[in-house]
Amino acid sequence: MIVKSKLGQQAAVLEATGANGIPVTALVRKVKPGDPTNIEAQAARRYWKLLFGDSFIRDRNSSGANALLNYGYAVLRAMVARSVVAAGLHPTLGIHHSNQGNPMRLVDDLMEPFRPLVDLTVWKLIESGKNHVTPDTKRAIVKSLYFPMETEKGRSPVGDCIQRMATSLALVYAGEREDLELPLKMLPIELASLLDH
Repeated sequence: MIVKSKLGQQAAVLEATGANGIPVTALVRKVKPGDPTNIEAQAARRYWKLLFGDSFIRDRNSSGANALLNYGYAVLRAMVARSVVAAGLHPTLGIHHSNQGNPMRLVDDLMEPFRPLVDLTVWKLIESGKNHVTPDTKRAIVKSLYFPMETEKGRSPVGDCIQRMATSLALVYAGEREDLELPLKMLPIELASLLDH
């Protein structure tokens, strides 16, 4: 469910940028519980090329778009960690991530559907000529994480969506709910409002 949500959001990002989202959308229905055939990685290979061009490689140690993505994911991870703990969940008990050396496995699982929001923000920054991590680009990335997303209950800021998702997982574990509350879709981000100070 989490992987399907992430892929759906990635397809929405591609469409918002004018790229073809169909190659990613086509993979959504192939995802099986636990993603045993690693459809998420197959989608990623297509997604990054469609979003940033054929020469782009997602490398955590690189500058430019990669550094901006790293910063955005770090802020997002902190938001998710806060919500996980507030929901009474333990961040090390992951759903999909299983690296025993990672004390934030659950956080890394739950942030997946929200990563594309960072991706779209970084794409917009790169398109406007802002290629480096600066106070202005940091501000724009943080600002984007307060934009609304479409949910079952209408539009809600990203932070509220994250909190509701974490709370819904706690309810699933308690046997009081059957599935996670995930955002339905990302709403378009206006470049002008992102770059305002």
